[in-house]
Amino acid sequence: MFELQAPWWELPLRAAIIYLALLVMVRISGKRTVGQFTPFDLLVVMLLSEGVSNSLSGGEDSVPGGLIIALTLLALSSAVGWLSARSKAVEKFVDGEPVLIGRDGRWFPEVLKRNRLSQSDVEESLREADCSLVQMRCAFLEADGKISILKVDKR
Repeated sequence: MFELQAPWWELPLRAAIIYLALLVMVRISGKRTVGQFTPFDLLVVMLLSEGVSNSLSGGEDSVPGGLIIALTLLALSSAVGWLSARSKAVEKFVDGEPVLIGRDGRWFPEVLKRNRLSQSDVEESLREADCSLVQMRCAFLEADGKISILKVDKR
């Protein structure tokens, strides 16, 4: 239970490789994947976790091995946060940027397709903003996957 089955250095290396690979895959999967979890998305995340667990541990079942992996993942998360706060390029890669998806009462169909947004997604965002399509000045897909609507200024 307390004896490592693999060399200690192998566990942080495995954790770093899996962490970075998953970070890239999550960023590639798009903003809406991260921003709104449907039951399907939750299932994918759970299966992803199960799928990488053996690669992460390399068959290591000891308590110290689990603690080394956990410490490595926490350290990597802190390091990515630290780098994101100090580098615009890292922040852009990790967090993403907002995308203009509509303006002046018109949606941009190609942008919606590219970001895998459905008509029901954008209609829901209008309802949440208590805004009709003709009142919409701009609509953004935020970096966190939410849709923000700016209304026409009626002064």
